[in-house]
Amino acid sequence: MTWHGERLVGFDLETTGTDIESDRIVTAALVTVEPDGRSRSERTWLLDPGVLIPAQAAEIHGISTEHARAHGAPPAPAIDEITSAVAEVLRSGTPLVVMNARYDLSLLDRECRRHGVEPLAGRLRGKPSPIIDPLVLDKHVDRYRKGRRNLQALCEHYGVTFENAHNAVADAVAAARTARSMGVRHARIGAAAPADLHDLQVRAAAEQSASLQSYLRRTSNPEATVEAAWPVVPYSR
Repeated sequence: MTWHGERLVGFDLETTGTDIESDRIVTAALVTVEPDGRSRSERTWLLDPGVLIPAQAAEIHGISTEHARAHGAPPAPAIDEITSAVAEVLRSGTPLVVMNARYDLSLLDRECRRHGVEPLAGRLRGKPSPIIDPLVLDKHVDRYRKGRRNLQALCEHYGVTFENAHNAVADAVAAARTARSMGVRHARIGAAAPADLHDLQVRAAAEQSASLQSYLRRTSNPEATVEAAWPVVPYSR
């Protein structure tokens, strides 16, 4: 049985911004998606990040500072729960689907360190795997396709219905369904074992970063640097 014919688990964070080193988690979702596309076994978290949620971020995901303070959980125990839940999925061998995993999993790592919680790598005694990242895979199998490659664009391209964007549950489910559709459409990734597919993405992400870095250095910034690590950017003290 191929990985895309089995159960997948989607994971998504909504946050205060886009900087993995300084931004915070506001909501998180971990959702099991069955082979027929139905979602079940949904786990969600709403956190009080302990900082102001910028208006721009609140406009995207709908969570204001006031709402998070009134209804959100303290960050440290919530982040511990989130990380434990993600580790449990990966220990089971079930592929974890994360759109732009380099962002979500790196930010989760930094939140763990910020709040004195054991990071995912420590719990797993190694790097998180197997991860499936629709963004990395789409760039790998269809490198020269023009247009946007955000989650909504990928859903449209792969025929996945996507409603309520930037809701963590909806995004997690959409990512898992998109990954499954990609596996069906592209036999060269669909036939790979999850561990082999993970390793392929490590290499593909590094190649994509090198290509972008080269382009930026040629066209706009001779000193541009693009992070190559995937799915977690190494922590630097």
